[in-house]
Amino acid sequence: MTSLSTLATATTVGNPKLNIGIFLAFVVFTLAIVIRVASGKKTAEQYYTSAGAFSGRQNGIAIAGDYLSAASFLGIAGAIALTGLDGFLYSIGFLVAWLVALLLVAELMRNTGRFTMADVLSYRLRQRPVRIATAVSVMCVSLFYLLAQMAGAGGLVSLLLGVSGDTAQNIVIAIVGTVMVTYVLVGGMKGTTWVQIIKAILLIAGAFVMTVWVLGKYGFSLSGLFQGAVDTTSGSSVEKTSKAAEKLTTYGMKYGKDTTTKIDFISLSLALVLGTAGLPHVLQRFYTVPTSKQARKSVEWAIWLIGGFYLLTLVIGFGAAALVGPDRINAAPGKANAAAPLLAYELGGSTLLGIISGIAFATILAVVAGLTIAASATFAHDIYKEVIKNGQATGEQEVKVARIASMVIAVVAILGGMLAKSQNIAFLVALAFAVAASANLPTILYSLFWKGFNTRGALWSIYGGLISSIGLIIFSPVVSGKPGVPTKLADGTMANLSPSMITNPNIDFHWFPLDNPGLVSIPIGFLLGYVGSKLSKEFDAAKYAEMEVRSLTGHGVAEAIDH
Repeated sequence: MTSLSTLATATTVGNPKLNIGIFLAFVVFTLAIVIRVASGKKTAEQYYTSAGAFSGRQNGIAIAGDYLSAASFLGIAGAIALTGLDGFLYSIGFLVAWLVALLLVAELMRNTGRFTMADVLSYRLRQRPVRIATAVSVMCVSLFYLLAQMAGAGGLVSLLLGVSGDTAQNIVIAIVGTVMVTYVLVGGMKGTTWVQIIKAILLIAGAFVMTVWVLGKYGFSLSGLFQGAVDTTSGSSVEKTSKAAEKLTTYGMKYGKDTTTKIDFISLSLALVLGTAGLPHVLQRFYTVPTSKQARKSVEWAIWLIGGFYLLTLVIGFGAAALVGPDRINAAPGKANAAAPLLAYELGGSTLLGIISGIAFATILAVVAGLTIAASATFAHDIYKEVIKNGQATGEQEVKVARIASMVIAVVAILGGMLAKSQNIAFLVALAFAVAASANLPTILYSLFWKGFNTRGALWSIYGGLISSIGLIIFSPVVSGKPGVPTKLADGTMANLSPSMITNPNIDFHWFPLDNPGLVSIPIGFLLGYVGSKLSKEFDAAKYAEMEVRSLTGHGVAEAIDH
């Protein structure tokens, strides 16, 4: 049996020199823009939120660029290519999630906060403990998300540059991390936002070209494309071991085999739908516009762009299944994450592959930059200024600490990405959504809508949701316990393609049966927030009334954090 570490040698596509040239062109182009629009000395407000300088339309495009991550492009396309309509469930969940963000949090968060999520959660509660708890949660969610992006970067660039082995992929991940932190240090939020705007336009345009090209090969018939995917998969080794052809024709086959998988589907859906409204890097984008009206407009633009893109991924995923086939996808570095680049190569050779992969590379850079900004802002503003310095730090000191934090976060992301590079990134992002929905969303909703919510409820909700979600992930089949699927690779060898993080079949310590903990951990977060609040007598009616007025009108938001 071939180990996962040798899969990198199984498939190399395209012209590595051309791919390197396109990568370098993207990096130089985006760095030049960052330097042009955002270089020079920055205040804390400029570094964290670009001082609210973007319109709703610009911010909506940037949100799409931030949200349409490597998981949206590489991970979902790969999931659809290998599991059919089951993979499209990720797209549906990610899109529906924006309705929650639009209706419940976007405008109110913009009116109440200034820089970070903790500004809202701690406003009418005791500052120190709530900011610490929120910072811990933000760091954990950001880390899960960063792991997904870095994993995608390693597999993608290794495939395109023809490098093989763990060491080569680790070097690639380190380079990605270095470029990412350069964006953040030089550009702050303004530079990062422009990179996200450019990347969103390029990504949607590239996906549209691939979609039209794929449909053209099947007479612009979706049914013809689906049949082509079934025909290709039916002759593959994957079909012989996991009946993948049935998955391509029966909606929800993966989640309909038994009771556990049906419950797992509900758990995954719950995490995807509720997770977006608790993602710190998405919430921070609402502060980059001048008014709450523009914040709402941002989400409206984001919904249209993101929804349209996810429809394109359906065609791209089935196109990869039909024209590339699961054997070649599984044999490539990054496996499922390589489906879209392999399809690009099948359609337009090395040139289209280099362009599409360059766009995917820019996608990863833009998203990790946004995540790093959010995490570093949380540390500098919430921990350093509000907790360590008791609100007395200057803006210049904050920015300095935020930049140092960015470098530390980059190192952690690089090391984590090296460990997670073999995982499907859409799946890793789903775990980040589960943690965000369990630890952050209950506290956000209680803070905005329940006058009886207090400090104890906030702490119980955040820590309870965080510990339960991460704890259940550790002891779930995700980390151990899943049997591998014997699959024939393109070179004729067999590989045990294990979907769990531990590929040794002799290691199994799972006791929680679900892949995604959302169905259990999200209710725990809400329940603990309620129980904790009821067990405490703390209540400041005047402060709640002030926050209610502020959330509805935005009056005095600039002074809200300095009370």
